[in-house]
Amino acid sequence: MNLTLMELIEKAPWREAVTYRNTWPHEYVLLLKDGQRELMAAVRDRMKAGEALVGRFFGTTPTYLFIGDYKYWFMTHHDVIDLDQDHTEHVLNRVRLYRDRRDFVIQAGDSGKREDYPAEAARE
Repeated sequence: MNLTLMELIEKAPWREAVTYRNTWPHEYVLLLKDGQRELMAAVRDRMKAGEALVGRFFGTTPTYLFIGDYKYWFMTHHDVIDLDQDHTEHVLNRVRLYRDRRDFVIQAGDSGKREDYPAEAARE
């Protein structure tokens, strides 16, 4: 049975990233532990097809895929994830969209909480 990407997302056992609950709240699923090969393949393939955008998270440049009210990203760059050969425990994260610049650039002073939002826009 082939499920749509939205169906895969809805069926996934998303769990809270408790380590970041008070600093940068988000959810995640695991490839092997949660059996999410089909979901991760669908997200990875859309990223590889050019549907994703590169953002900034402090000193890193993760690739984000925007779907519905969430943005998704892997802990490993999508270009090196080989779900057919790789038996690594990959992580797919998601966070609800902020609908402001934090969806693309996270900078010092921005904790993810509205009250900590930096007063000045990030500089390129």
